[in-house]
Parts: sequence; structure tokens; C-alpha cells
Amino acid sequence: MIALTPENIDRYSKNCVLLDIETTGLSCERDSIIELCALKVIEGSIDAEFSTLINPGIEIPYDSTLIHGITDDMVAGAPDVEEALKAFKKFAGDAVLAGHNIKRFDLGFIQRDAARFLGRALPNEYMDTLMVARRFLPQLESRSLESLSRYYGISYKGAHRALTDCRINLEVFERLAQEAANPSAEARALKICPKCGNVMKQREGKFGPFYGCTSFPDCRYTEDIKN
Repeated sequence: MIALTPENIDRYSKNCVLLDIETTGLSCERDSIIELCALKVIEGSIDAEFSTLINPGIEIPYDSTLIHGITDDMVAGAPDVEEALKAFKKFAGDAVLAGHNIKRFDLGFIQRDAARFLGRALPNEYMDTLMVARRFLPQLESRSLESLSRYYGISYKGAHRALTDCRINLEVFERLAQEAANPSAEARALKICPKCGNVMKQREGKFGPFYGCTSFPDCRYTEDIKN
């Protein structure tokens, strides 16, 4: 999959499939998807919805249920992940996938299971709104979906169910597109990685200070700091 940089964020926010998942836990190594939802956005409006619970074939830990409210009884008659992913792949087509922290979380689960059950990972390009928030809202201490909702005055009621999170994320995405159209002085002052579009940070190395991409280890671009 190719990560899209935020230069054309307005186009991506108007045309994408915005997704979210709920899982039995946080580990892509041992946990499972139990809900997959998405919104197909065309020219800034919701064109279609995709929503399914998924039977993971294992008990859902109580601590996870406390977060999203999904129980074993709720998923008992739900499709398995193979069936759900086949339906999602048909729904998404070749659209750009978007979501908050999908690079590190959602896509890790989805691509793992797509490779396992569908024979190959999804090839779609994607944009992570967390990356966009880091670039255009550097002044914020937290850029979680909850923090961004609070910052923009967006209701967070019903969060931690995937379809509701998609709707919240869509509103946040629209606001971030506005930030990108008129970036703050803090955002303009950031050092941006020319390879992946993420923010670069000054770091200390064996031979002195340098700029390193915050997408490391996915992006290993660096620049020397000239004295």
C-alpha cells in the first residue's frame, strides 16, 4: 500500500472510503477484528455505508468489551473475517482508504487477514488522518480522535463503535482539510519529509545532529544539519 501525503488532502477528504475497526485487543499478532465499518465519501458527501460485526471464533476479553460494548452474544451469528473482508473489498473497490491511526493499527489487522484469507493484501492507497493532524496541528499535545473532536467541538458521543468513529473521523478530516488550506505559522515552520510527507524531527546521532522522519522505521529518510 502507498501512503498519500497531505498535499492534496482536500481531494482525499472529498473522495475516499473512511474506515474503522474494533478488535479483541491491541495486538496485531494475537488479536482479532470483531467489527469493520466504513463510509464511502464522494464529493464530500456520504454515498454508502458498510457495517458488519465479525465472529472472531474466540471469546472477546471483558476489558475489550468495556471499551466498545461488543459481546460474544452479539457476534455469535456474524460472518467470519474472510466473508467480511470479501464484502469490504467489493465495497471499497480501488478507492483511497482513510482513517485515524490506520497505518499503525487498522491496516495492520486488515492487511494481515487479507493476506491470510484473500491471498493478498489490499493494494489501495491510503491516508492517515493522524499524520495529517501531526503536520497541521503541531501545537496540540494530543492528536487522538477524542482530542481532535474536543478541539473542534465535535460530539464524541457513541465513540468506540466503528461506524460512529467513522462519522466522527469524517468531520475531523473535513476540518483538517481546512487547516491544510490555510496552515498556521507553526505548521509552516515544520520540517517535512520530502519522501513520505510526514513531519521530521531533530535527532542526535553518532556524527552529530540530523533530521529524521517520524515515520521511522517505515521511512528512513534523513538530512544532515549543516552548521
